[in-house]
Amino acid sequence: MTSSSKNPSTSPFEGKTIWFLTGSQGLYGQETLDQVAQQSQQVASALDGAESIPVSITWKPVLTERDAIRTAALEANADEDCLGVIVWMHTFSPAKMWIAGLEALAKPMLHFHTQANQALPWAEIDMDFMNLNQAAHGDREFGYIATRTGVRRKTVVGHSTDPRVQDQIGTWTRAAAGWNTLQNMRVCRFGDNMRNVAVTEGDKTEAEIRLGTSINTWAVNDLVERVEAVTAEQVQAILAEYDQNYDVAAELQADGERRESLAYAARQEAGMRSFLEEGGFEAFTTNFEDLGGLRQLPGLAVQRLMSAGYGFGAEGDWKTALLVRASKVMGYGLPGGASLMEDYTYEMTPGKEKILGAHMLEICPSLTTTTPRIEIHPLGIGDREDPVRMVFDTDPGEGVVVAMSDLRERFRLTANLVDIVAPDEPLPNLPVARAVWEPQPNFATSAACWLTAGAAHHTVLSTGAGLAAFEDLSEIAGMELAVIDADTTTRGFARELRLNAAYYRLAQGL
Repeated sequence: MTSSSKNPSTSPFEGKTIWFLTGSQGLYGQETLDQVAQQSQQVASALDGAESIPVSITWKPVLTERDAIRTAALEANADEDCLGVIVWMHTFSPAKMWIAGLEALAKPMLHFHTQANQALPWAEIDMDFMNLNQAAHGDREFGYIATRTGVRRKTVVGHSTDPRVQDQIGTWTRAAAGWNTLQNMRVCRFGDNMRNVAVTEGDKTEAEIRLGTSINTWAVNDLVERVEAVTAEQVQAILAEYDQNYDVAAELQADGERRESLAYAARQEAGMRSFLEEGGFEAFTTNFEDLGGLRQLPGLAVQRLMSAGYGFGAEGDWKTALLVRASKVMGYGLPGGASLMEDYTYEMTPGKEKILGAHMLEICPSLTTTTPRIEIHPLGIGDREDPVRMVFDTDPGEGVVVAMSDLRERFRLTANLVDIVAPDEPLPNLPVARAVWEPQPNFATSAACWLTAGAAHHTVLSTGAGLAAFEDLSEIAGMELAVIDADTTTRGFARELRLNAAYYRLAQGL
């Protein structure tokens, strides 16, 4: 493994920035350009101070000619801390001079259609004012060339001080951070995927070409060696965290008869964490059919690592692992969380339809504000000792369930807006973490559309990053996104998928 300093527990926004590029031209003279620079700095400053934008906004000198624009694009590409660029045409900026820069730009771009003043000073408007404040047609010129050159972009319209505008830019910034994570992510697969399962398969080479994510496999017994090397002191330190932060079942407490099982879970956590940290991995997978010398299927260890920011996919599902990690990045610092999820079973009573989601063991506690309970129960698969796990109910609220499918010539994201609710009754005999939700627009339409899309049974449930972030991420990545929401119909959704199939195949060329 190659050593790396990546640490999913740290803020993905630390030290990151968005460049603010302003377009103009020399036709208006230096006095006007000085005003352009001053006002564009004010716009950038308003965005930089917005609480909803999680990274700094870095103003760059006004761009007025072709070579400087191309140089700025290349410099943005080369800056590892630059997540993307915001572009605004303060005055009229002839768009042909932007062609070389747009073709060179490899970072995400947001086109901000705004102006320095919010209200027009009607009685004071003269031709000097009109020459200076020309974004109304300067940005339209830029929009034309961006469309003609096929540049993917987000367009936001409004004044820089408007909270709605700042929220939109903040969401796009989070998506740009998610894209940056995918571009640099390394996924560790401990063993292969579950035998004979179709949806957990996929083209790992194509994922690296399209997303930048490196996905490779390590033998489970490489992990076993790391688990066995964990010291008693490390185990005791993690046990102390369990005792302090969770409701530990009596049999797993310090004087309980099954404390050793909890100690082994702590040993697994320490071993996995050191393996992932040394390899610079931000996401990983396990598989109950490939456990090597592990005594337990990792449950508690996986939950704890996910809560620290790692992406995870069960049964070797690397697509869900990278999606969970991207979701955690996009939702960092927001209320809620993100976790591996799986549609398990249904409540189908007319008028009460719901989905009960869970997994064998591995649901992230970032989905709850309650104190999870650590329990131990038998597991009918895996052929190992009884595993330890956290048990809790996901907090009620809004969420989005997203799956990533490999459709041979492209990847598709399918997203369903859901309302997470409390279970109709307690679940005293279900010894795993879980979530119950009512899918939009209703159960039957949601399920039919999900199946029509070929969406996976493994998903990420995000209660932090919302649908808008996934929409922005899919646009940045050039990845198909099929949305199931309150306005969805089965007929309209099927038509959209057919159109998408034609578009994405044509867009890739021969």
